[in-house]
Amino acid sequence: MNRYKILFLIIFLSLGTLYGQDLASIEYDSEKLEKIISRDAKVEVLADGFQFTEGPYWIQKEQMLLFSDVPGNKVYKWTEEGGAEVYLDPGGYTGSVERGGFKGPNGIILSNQGELLICQHGDRRIARMDAPLEAPETDYVTVAGKYDGKRLNSPNDLFQTPKGDIYFTDPAYGFEKGPQDPARELTFSGVYKMDKGGNVLLLLDSIEQPNGIAVFPGGKKMLVANSNMRKKRIYEYVLDKDGNITDGRIFADLSDVSAPGLCDGLKIDKKGNVFATGPGGIFIYSKEGEKLGKISMNGITAANCALSPDEKTLYITAQQNLLRLKMR
Repeated sequence: MNRYKILFLIIFLSLGTLYGQDLASIEYDSEKLEKIISRDAKVEVLADGFQFTEGPYWIQKEQMLLFSDVPGNKVYKWTEEGGAEVYLDPGGYTGSVERGGFKGPNGIILSNQGELLICQHGDRRIARMDAPLEAPETDYVTVAGKYDGKRLNSPNDLFQTPKGDIYFTDPAYGFEKGPQDPARELTFSGVYKMDKGGNVLLLLDSIEQPNGIAVFPGGKKMLVANSNMRKKRIYEYVLDKDGNITDGRIFADLSDVSAPGLCDGLKIDKKGNVFATGPGGIFIYSKEGEKLGKISMNGITAANCALSPDEKTLYITAQQNLLRLKMR
């Protein structure tokens, strides 16, 4: 075999490892996980070459997945027909002064009215895209930008209740000079509720770096991930009829897991099963907190995930990659 054929074989095998079954492995701690993820399920790469992917959200009407490139300051869309394409540029920082860091968009949802809401690190707000989904424009309207007269840090993730309340986390990842940036106005990282009247209410200021946030079916409990190196935890909070916190506990503590990554984005399916990114991959729990298993990532760190409407497919953002796991 000549050297060119050897080189081709090496490249082919390398791509096979990246794009094939060795990209991730699934660990089954309970037979209950087999009802969620089949034994022959494999993680595949849909797109790569980004800076740091986050905030995946499936939009059924358009048959597209939107996701963020946070340092790249862009929102991308992925479709089966067209692959990955730029959807919004800029997506999170619209200032005229050039800057670096995690300046771009992060969490993305559709509002109850079908409007696109984006957590914008650089602009330090939750913004609404003032354009139709099928004809995106970088025209943004501030939905939430201040608490107690002070600018937010860098909104990270969010969800909206059927009643119209928006819950969101506000860590300090988006500052160019880090948490000690002189531009920072709030001394804490908060978890907030914005009611349908536009009032921003502080729910928690005790989590070091609140990140992923999601609500259980029924709206009586929610989870918040803490992206703290020492306290790699997911907290569960009980919500009263007005959507305020009445009690809390540690849902999962991954502080002793010695693998790359922190507790980051998470999603909850219609049965209350939790898909939570953490050190080494995506941890899957029952609604009671029983660990059912893990999608163990090999060589890359998962930051967030999203479920398809039928909950048979999991989309994963992991560093420079967009991944997909057809679970059933």
